[in-house]
Amino acid sequence: MADATAGDPRLRPGGALTRLMQRKLALFGIVLIVVVVAGAALAPWIVPYPPDVQHFDGLTIEGAPLPPGGAFLLGTDLLGRDLFSRILYGARTSLIIGVVANGMALFIGTLIGLTAGYFRGWIGAVLMRFTDLMMAFPALLLAICLAAIFQPSLWIVAMVIALVNWVQTARVIYTETTSLAERDFIAAERTLGAGSARILFRHVLPHLVPTIIVWGTLGISTTVLLEATLSYLGVGVQPPTPSWGNIIFENQTYFQTAPWLVFIPGAAILLLALAFNLVGDALRDVLDPTQRGRD
Repeated sequence: MADATAGDPRLRPGGALTRLMQRKLALFGIVLIVVVVAGAALAPWIVPYPPDVQHFDGLTIEGAPLPPGGAFLLGTDLLGRDLFSRILYGARTSLIIGVVANGMALFIGTLIGLTAGYFRGWIGAVLMRFTDLMMAFPALLLAICLAAIFQPSLWIVAMVIALVNWVQTARVIYTETTSLAERDFIAAERTLGAGSARILFRHVLPHLVPTIIVWGTLGISTTVLLEATLSYLGVGVQPPTPSWGNIIFENQTYFQTAPWLVFIPGAAILLLALAFNLVGDALRDVLDPTQRGRD
């Protein structure tokens, strides 16, 4: 049993990819993401120095960081470490946390939203009131509290971010599932004796895949920003593990005399978040059948 959107070419992977590539902003975002991912993956072979090595010639006579150029492409930080090496290894941190934390948040949000939207009744009421309760807490404040309770590390930070970022996904999935549960093809499946598990995984969940993909892409940018914020505040990834947020935190005292130490990691955070937002917005237009004929 299928509905009217099942054969929509807009929802086929090949057609969606073609339409995505036709959008210049989305293509720009994809290129940025590929560059960052390639740089992070190949960091051990690209960087000229280990990211945590303090160089004797990495500071001026006065003990100030070296500016970009010469032996250090992007200059050095306050301890004489190569900034280019730390930026590339920091990209690894941001991408790992972005993918892992957003994946966990997406799983939790989809599970809760799907269950609440399909079964409704007291199950849906309890799950959505819990979601509302979580949404009432400021995400950053809740993340800071959780990060302060647990010993900060890369995986703990990913878990903390996932625990505060699933609520938006749950709300969206709940709304879509509630609408799908009222469709004729779902009613027909129930009439034919299909169980809840079959209906959920064979008919409801596949129709939610475009929404999950879009929110998964958009959520990475939010995760990257939140990780950078937590690391900047000192409750995220801890030194000497490089993170774009803690690079800014460590070097902020040199903001006036060595502004590149703040601007370069700040620009990296901005560009990566922008890239995922551009791709996520384009995917929403491409995969959402309600956008048919608008572009």
